[in-house]
Parts: sequence; structure tokens; C-alpha cells
Amino acid sequence: MYCSGCGQVLVPGQPVCPQCGRPAVAPVTPVSGLEFQLESYAGKVKALSVVWFIYAGFSVATGIAGLAFANAFMGGRFGPWMHGPWANGPMPPGWPLSLALHFAWIYIVMRSGLALAAGWGLWERAPWGRIVAIVAAFLGLLKFPFGTALGIWTLVVLMGYRNTTLYERL
Repeated sequence: MYCSGCGQVLVPGQPVCPQCGRPAVAPVTPVSGLEFQLESYAGKVKALSVVWFIYAGFSVATGIAGLAFANAFMGGRFGPWMHGPWANGPMPPGWPLSLALHFAWIYIVMRSGLALAAGWGLWERAPWGRIVAIVAAFLGLLKFPFGTALGIWTLVVLMGYRNTTLYERL
């Protein structure tokens, strides 16, 4: 250890420099366990990104299945199992129903795209990935039960001062 004023060699435990009288400053020790915390947090972020990828695929699959069912229902393709005014033929043409289906497609693509972007941003540990994932988590809270669970998990992992600091250090 050396004196910060004159550069004189100091004996460990010596309170002042014998040459200039300046108080000796103890060397700063690194934060214990920070590397362990970073490795643990990196594993959590990677697992979270994988689940966002899975959720994006799940959103696309369920959206396509739901819209295929809605298309079949509106087209009167259920035959003898369908009861009601459209049991014997297709629904009357109407722009509100087709417009609703188009908006549903747009919603599915945007929701899945946002989930995919959140997964990719977290996987790459990009600074924008955290923000996109938080936005996707808040929107996912409304999609019970999987979106709600993923949204809560994302907010727990990414929010707060400690987690923000750890994410920035990754």
C-alpha cells in the first residue's frame, strides 16, 4: 500500500504516512457476492426470455385457432349442431363482423409481436428489452391465466432499484 499524498510505501495497518503525515486510506474491497448475484439474475432473465418466446408462440396458436372457429361459425359450417337463425346457411353479410375479425387478426399479431420483442430483448440483454418486457407484462396482466402469471413474474424480476441496477450491469 502507498500513501496517496507522497507515494511513500506504507506498512499494512499503519494509520498515517511517516513522511507527510497524511492519514492512510484503507483499500476499497469489492462488494461481496455481487458476481454471484449477477450470475443468478442473468439466469432469471434468460429463463424469463424463454417463457416470453413460448408465450408468443402460444398467443399465435390460440389466436389462429380462435379465429378459425369464429370464421367457421360465421360461415355456418357447423351444420346440424348449430341452432338459431343461421342454422341453415351462412350469416347475413355484414361489415361489422368482418371488421371485428380483421381487428382480431391485428390484435393477435401485435400481441404476439410484442411478446416476441420482449423475449428477444431480454435474451440479448438489450437496454430496450427491459422496457418492452415491462410494457408487455402490464398488457399481459389482462390475459388470464397465462398472461397474468407471466406479467407478474416479469414485473417481479425486472422492477425495483436492485433489479434495475443488476439488469444494467449484465
